[in-house]
Amino acid sequence: MSNRLAHATSPYLLQHKDNPVDWYEWGPEAFDEANTRDVPVILSVGYATCHWCHVMAHESFEDVDTANFMNEHFVNVKVDREERPDVDAIYMRVLTATTGRGGWPMTIFLTPDQMPIHAGTYFPKVSMGGHPSFTDVMTAVVRAWDTDRDDAVKQAITIADSLKARAPELQTAPTIEDIETAILRMAAGFDRVNGGFGGAPKFPQAPALELLLRAAALIPGTSAGASAKDMLIRQLSAMARGGIYDHLVGGFARYSVDASWYVPHFEKMLYDNAQLARIYLRAWQLTDIELFRQVAIDVLDYLDREMADPRGGLHSGEDADSEGIEGKFAVWTWDELGSVLGDDRDLAAEIYGATPDGNFEGANNLHRFASIEAVSRNTGLAPDELAQARKSIDDRLRTVRAKRVQPGRDDKIVSAWNALAIRAFAEGGAVLGEPRYMERAESIATFLLTDASPDGQLVRSWRIRPGSPAFADDHAALAVGLYVLYQATGNEQWYEAAEQHVEILRSEFVDSSGGFFSTREDAERLISRPRNTQDSPTPSDNALGLEALLLHASYTGDTSAIVEADRLMQSLSHDALHHPTFAGYSLAVWLTHGVGVNEVALVGPDEGRTELERVVWESFLPNVVLASSSSDATVVPLLQGRVGSASSLAYVCRELVCELPVATPKALSDQINL
Repeated sequence: MSNRLAHATSPYLLQHKDNPVDWYEWGPEAFDEANTRDVPVILSVGYATCHWCHVMAHESFEDVDTANFMNEHFVNVKVDREERPDVDAIYMRVLTATTGRGGWPMTIFLTPDQMPIHAGTYFPKVSMGGHPSFTDVMTAVVRAWDTDRDDAVKQAITIADSLKARAPELQTAPTIEDIETAILRMAAGFDRVNGGFGGAPKFPQAPALELLLRAAALIPGTSAGASAKDMLIRQLSAMARGGIYDHLVGGFARYSVDASWYVPHFEKMLYDNAQLARIYLRAWQLTDIELFRQVAIDVLDYLDREMADPRGGLHSGEDADSEGIEGKFAVWTWDELGSVLGDDRDLAAEIYGATPDGNFEGANNLHRFASIEAVSRNTGLAPDELAQARKSIDDRLRTVRAKRVQPGRDDKIVSAWNALAIRAFAEGGAVLGEPRYMERAESIATFLLTDASPDGQLVRSWRIRPGSPAFADDHAALAVGLYVLYQATGNEQWYEAAEQHVEILRSEFVDSSGGFFSTREDAERLISRPRNTQDSPTPSDNALGLEALLLHASYTGDTSAIVEADRLMQSLSHDALHHPTFAGYSLAVWLTHGVGVNEVALVGPDEGRTELERVVWESFLPNVVLASSSSDATVVPLLQGRVGSASSLAYVCRELVCELPVATPKALSDQINL
């Protein structure tokens, strides 16, 4: 018999609908019940593609004895972190503050008024390696609640008080020199052998890559710019050749379990791939490394092919597990390679590093650490022959893999992550001249502005029906994505929609001390109001808000937005400069602002404007904002009053003060590349 979660829309919650645990969704019903029964609450937070969430579910939540103990002594609440990032953020702070680490599943014991008593992640069913069992932990919490409640509650209140928002410490916003110093600090912690930051497990950290990308483009003549480019090339090359990348169908796994990108944790997430597709695309423009271009195309194709929802948006992620086994969908035993490839198995082994013993639990996760030159030497095949042979091998492996049981899919549509994908596809369409990428960007935007905006109010996520109201990162990411889509298409409906979401940010989420809260002013009151300032796998709310404010200012000349952006950056400055790998995106945006933005206004007939637009898209120019129209009836202030003629003209402006117009691509290129 199903529990209350049978009525949920979240794939994660639905995975638990047949548990013997009497689960509640987050809400007043659960906490009212805890108050009535005078028992603590177990808050279990995870997401649909989380491997260790599955493990704890199988071991504990599907176990009748464990479930009976939970039901007798607690009220049990299950939360999808991707639907309720506010709840996740608050209690993740508790977890990291009290244990020194975070992760999912997150298991928090609460008082009936949501105060945290005890925090942990995965608890095994049986104690092992010094880790207590889940039942041991529950028993200790029940004992403390029954016999020493005053101390437990006092400690919970102390922890909760430490979470309450405090005015950020305002410092002077960083200079370009400050950001250069921060980049060199990043370089000191960079893994120069394998690429990336830190050891195992190793994450792509796309927001940090954004800083390296923009620094390489904007300050190439400095030691920081040169170091950024070197780090960028090393990491992107290692990831593209490593096992974290799916060499058959495209897409990156969420992280590598080792320091060398060798074996992944096999789940794939939209937010990683949307960001990385764009970073590889722009890095190709910056470096002319063909591998980067091909990876960008393959990742965009993977998202467009595998993650698309019929209604227009993109799904959230693919599971690591297939048939209950991690990685089974992607890996190959030596015998499987032989049965599929026959005499070509040895060649495939040279290309993809396969061995009889394998590199992942007796099977082979494919990688391409061997260079083309090395494989060519070892096989005697010329590079063009090798490319043709690899295509034949890949086609056969893909055909077999397509017949396997597919990994689980989290098919909810998260607004912020889809907004990141709008930008990736819009830039992909404009840079590569690929109409279907532009069509995908527009279909995502249309979905978010219609189905995901009932009554004109954006929601956080959509699956079957709209979810809870959107958070700051949803509005900020969508504003940025829509501005870029406007640049790529010239369709002013996207500009107008972007402006609306910037206004919502400024009116509903603003923190008077600087920046934005994660939740709107009228949101559900939790034990604290979260304010997200650190990048995670995605840029922080405030980093995205900073970019949205500055894009708005570039199009409108709104000096008050620049003042707000400066105050926002003052609130981030201290932490960003001392821990740049966790604030890369805000530093990247502020570096762009510091170098100075060229506002390019194109007016005149379509044919001539297209030639001028190519100047903007043919290189990576992060400090160029584009507006384009053939009509005098425009709503974009940057375009208003620009005089066209029989031929198209380009005005290059800074803070809406423009140089004399030019009419040729070369003249435009000269002005924006000063």
